[in-house]
Amino acid sequence: MLHTINIGNCKVGPAFGSWLQSQTDLVFVKLRAAGISDSIPEDWFMKISSQVEYLDLSYNQIHGKLPSQMKFPNAVLLDLSHNQFDGPIPLWSGDNVVRFKLESNSFSGPIPLNLDQRFPKLESLYLAENHLNGTIPTSICNMKNLLVLSLRNNKLSGEFPQAWSLLPHIMIVDVAYNNLSGNLPSSMGASGSLFMLKMNNNNFEGEIPFSLQTCTSLRNIDLGDNRFTGKIPPWIGSIAFLVSTLRLRSNFFVGHIPQQLCNLAYLHILDLAHNSFSGTIPNCLNNLTGLIILDYSKYNIYFEYDQQTTIMKGRALQLNTSLAYVKSIDLSSNSLEGEIPREICSLVLLSNLNLSMNRLSGSIPIEIGNLSQLQTLDLSLNHLSGRIPQGLSSLTFLSNLNLSYNNFRGEIPLGNQLRALPDPSIYEGNPLLCGFPVSTNCSKDTSTPRIQMTMEMEMISCGSALAWHSVLS
Repeated sequence: MLHTINIGNCKVGPAFGSWLQSQTDLVFVKLRAAGISDSIPEDWFMKISSQVEYLDLSYNQIHGKLPSQMKFPNAVLLDLSHNQFDGPIPLWSGDNVVRFKLESNSFSGPIPLNLDQRFPKLESLYLAENHLNGTIPTSICNMKNLLVLSLRNNKLSGEFPQAWSLLPHIMIVDVAYNNLSGNLPSSMGASGSLFMLKMNNNNFEGEIPFSLQTCTSLRNIDLGDNRFTGKIPPWIGSIAFLVSTLRLRSNFFVGHIPQQLCNLAYLHILDLAHNSFSGTIPNCLNNLTGLIILDYSKYNIYFEYDQQTTIMKGRALQLNTSLAYVKSIDLSSNSLEGEIPREICSLVLLSNLNLSMNRLSGSIPIEIGNLSQLQTLDLSLNHLSGRIPQGLSSLTFLSNLNLSYNNFRGEIPLGNQLRALPDPSIYEGNPLLCGFPVSTNCSKDTSTPRIQMTMEMEMISCGSALAWHSVLS
């Protein structure tokens, strides 16, 4: 009888064959991504449970229900993630299990109340991407060894557990895309090891907890799409200086964008869209060296594969790539005013810039052509004026552009890249623009819309005046 099966990433399926079912003395089982799309008999799990130490059946299409109760006295890892299992979370237990992974299945019902007793040494709990409902059990806070809590994309509701100070080593908290509500625990920052906090797309409210300023290792902060209020705390820039992703979009934050954010030298995603920020855009953005220099070899920065959403022309664009390579600033839908700072054109690795729906004035900086990696640019619905810089036509990666509803004038720059964007709505609401692709032609001499000048002499009782009337042809 075999004790070890290590045939991950090999085509074993689609059936869970009889030769596999006959192996009941297994200690190490790795059938990851083995092409299995069958159900597994419950008695096979029961036969191997007493001696198995490593069980990885992830990334298959195994379906059916799991045995409701089993003990794994020697197991260290139980990974059945990315399959099609359904039914309730099984009431398994194991005194030595450190990683329990059931994410990306079809499990339903509540999270078991006593996981802390069933897995006393658990370090990683992955239940994300299922159909779980109910509340997050407070007993999770009794898992003193817990490093990773991943519950994203379920149907969980209620408040977040408050006894956060009982988790001294927690590093990753991901409860995004649920229906959680209430204030975040005041002890949220009790673990100085926290480096990923993803609580976006819930109904949380209140202010960002002051205790988070003790989390000097924070890399990823995503509180977007909630009901948070107050101001951005300055400590995010002065203490949590390793932050690479700061996403606070679609909340009720107010006040100015703090200058301290310019201290985030590792920042590559800044998303403050859809809030009530006022004042000007900080002119120190050229300090964001993570958007200038592509060199992370010196820094132990954690990046994950995830999905970044940006808004262009009212549509959500999904950037499905490693977030290490996404460079984005989105300050849209606020009340920002003043000019676009020239310093923003120093961020040569920037791939997305969205400043739309603000009160920005002045002209587009002529240095905009320095942003050679720019793919999306949205400056619509502002009070910008002047000519569109010629450098915009040299941005060879530019595929999404929106300059509509401003006060731009003159000829739209010629160039291969802008010629590849033939949609006239890009420039809608700028009546003084001319040239391709809008319908107004430019005069050859002035490169401005043709003006028919007529003169009338008007005599007024107190004297005479010369009136010039300009009529757009």
